[in-house]
Amino acid sequence: MEIEVFKDEKKNEQLSDGHSIVVYNDDVNTFEWVIESLIEVCNHDYLRATQCAWIIHLKGKCNVKNGEYVELELMTSELLRRNINAEIE
Repeated sequence: MEIEVFKDEKKNEQLSDGHSIVVYNDDVNTFEWVIESLIEVCNHDYLRATQCAWIIHLKGKCNVKNGEYVELELMTSELLRRNINAEIE
């Protein structure tokens, strides 16, 4: 299986005062649920959400969204409400 790498230079830039939502792997949530949640909560497209889900699965965690703390706080709360292990770093 070949995975196409999504590159978005703006998403890779992080200001020194910026924060990130990190999602951690677990044995509870399905790929489909994580992908659907990243699309709905973090406004990812299907490809980006799928890549993040694979990174979470293979590496144990993935930085899924960068931004200011206030912006990320609501997204993180919604991911947690959906039983997805997430935190702001």
